[in-house]
Amino acid sequence: MPFASSGTMRRYRVSYSWQILKKELGLYRLTKDIIVMIRVCKMFRQGLGGFREYQIIETPHRKHPIFSFWDKRKQGRITFDTMDFVAEEGHLPPRAIQIMQKLPSWRTEPEILALCNLLQVLNSYRNYSEPLQLLLARVMRFERFGRRRVMVKKGQRGNSFYFIYMGTVAVTEDEDGSSAFLDPHPTLLHKGDCFGELGLMSPSVRRATVVCMEETEFLVVDREDFFANKLDQEFQKDAQHRFEFFRKMDLFESWSDEKLWKLVTLGKVEKFSYGQLVLKDFIESPSIMFVCKGSCEVLRLIDLGTSPFYYKWIWQHLELIDDTSLKTHLNEPSPVERFKEFQIKSYPVQDFSTLKLKHLQKAWEQQGSSFSRRIKTSGNTLPKTLGPKIKSRHPHSLECPMINTEYGELPEEAAVGAYIKIHTVEEGETVGLHQILLPENQRDMRPLVLVSLGAEVIRIRREKFWELIDSEVKEKLYRFQIKYPSDEDMCQKFLQENSWNIFRKDLMRLLLKPRQRPSFIPIRPKKKGIYNPKSLVLDLCSLDKETKPCYPIFMAPQKYLPPLRIVQAITAPRYKIQELLPQYKNAGVLV
Repeated sequence: MPFASSGTMRRYRVSYSWQILKKELGLYRLTKDIIVMIRVCKMFRQGLGGFREYQIIETPHRKHPIFSFWDKRKQGRITFDTMDFVAEEGHLPPRAIQIMQKLPSWRTEPEILALCNLLQVLNSYRNYSEPLQLLLARVMRFERFGRRRVMVKKGQRGNSFYFIYMGTVAVTEDEDGSSAFLDPHPTLLHKGDCFGELGLMSPSVRRATVVCMEETEFLVVDREDFFANKLDQEFQKDAQHRFEFFRKMDLFESWSDEKLWKLVTLGKVEKFSYGQLVLKDFIESPSIMFVCKGSCEVLRLIDLGTSPFYYKWIWQHLELIDDTSLKTHLNEPSPVERFKEFQIKSYPVQDFSTLKLKHLQKAWEQQGSSFSRRIKTSGNTLPKTLGPKIKSRHPHSLECPMINTEYGELPEEAAVGAYIKIHTVEEGETVGLHQILLPENQRDMRPLVLVSLGAEVIRIRREKFWELIDSEVKEKLYRFQIKYPSDEDMCQKFLQENSWNIFRKDLMRLLLKPRQRPSFIPIRPKKKGIYNPKSLVLDLCSLDKETKPCYPIFMAPQKYLPPLRIVQAITAPRYKIQELLPQYKNAGVLV
């Protein structure tokens, strides 16, 4: 093979280098284009972040979205994907939206159960029976609409039934819903409410207009699916239960079935768990309630600082504060010293002269027991209420902030309030009808709170009920009058029960406390929590202390006044219990 000339070799090298440079330039341009594209996409994603639809659709990134565990009963591994239930706060999870996009016949039983569990956060959905909840979960579809969208128009026939999952709608009397944005106090429906169910059950037209006040998410039940899956039969069963409840009431025993069915269509059954708030103030509520199952309590928020009895009670106990510091469980004396000088004080408002054990006194006289000797005390320490010869101690100078009340100065920390039960509403009774026929100047307008003890109630608008009742029912309602006690009477009852509860605890502690100390138990660190039992107790012994315990304090709103601290009990300085009951001189003696 002949050797190539030097010029040829040079041209070959130049062309080869140019090809390599071309490839490198192409790779550089490709890399640059990719970087630019990534930056554009990033800017595009950041721009879309302001839209709620994007926030719902975008899948959040998690390190471990799927976890599994072994089920011993089924002898298999159960996998749980947390991404199925992830969504922005307040929005319906994407997995639930995917299920609702399917046709009702295509949804599986696990998917329906998952929807049913997810929708328990909606009060209106939870109020239905379990079979009806499953049927609703089968036919619901998801919709989202913006502000000013008219959902229901007055005068038109209803074709859908709506549950509000997120957002707010307004109910108006005009056709376009524009008055809702001009009215300073429109009628609003929020998350958990529903509307439109009566339009599917009856051929009548809509009586009001419903318009979205903001971007709102709905769970919709259409007329075709409603009747195709026989939801009307389940609704009829619920209505029949309400009819039977009203028929058993003496108030409506003279009504015909037709008139009673009109009352049934006006009300809905609402379920409340134990301790759940039903109404903040049923005196000003526009509705009346019939308790069809369970019971409820009527509570009254009492400002104890406005009571003269409470003012006397506080200062009567504050006079008993000693100059010495209170002892704690960390520096308790020995058992012998504790038996001789047991530091439990008495109760000035109590009279325990009837608590005598005659059989013990006879036994002590016969046997000469050492338990019969008296305990030496410094001066007369019994309260004034137990005898005329007893002198009161000198008042103790408190160094704490004071407030001026109608009856004098009161420690600022002692100005507290308490919820006091004044009535129990049992099954078959009503709430909101006891003053409906009284003149306005004779009505008791004090705010009253209604709390459930595990109840189901039927709520009816008061004006609708008033249009339906006749003179015979009005006469029965006139005889149905409940007079609640005054605030002063409730305050006295609260303080008497408080004194008795504290005395009972002290007495049980004195009788049942063992002679020897229990074995050492290591102190375990308590978990940090919001609730602390001491937060609901007012301790009068620590009013003038500089260091205050660190636990949350519960405040209740007052109408036109600042919030008020809520307590359930008051611990106050008290005399030694042995001075009231000399039979029990030593702790741990159970008779």
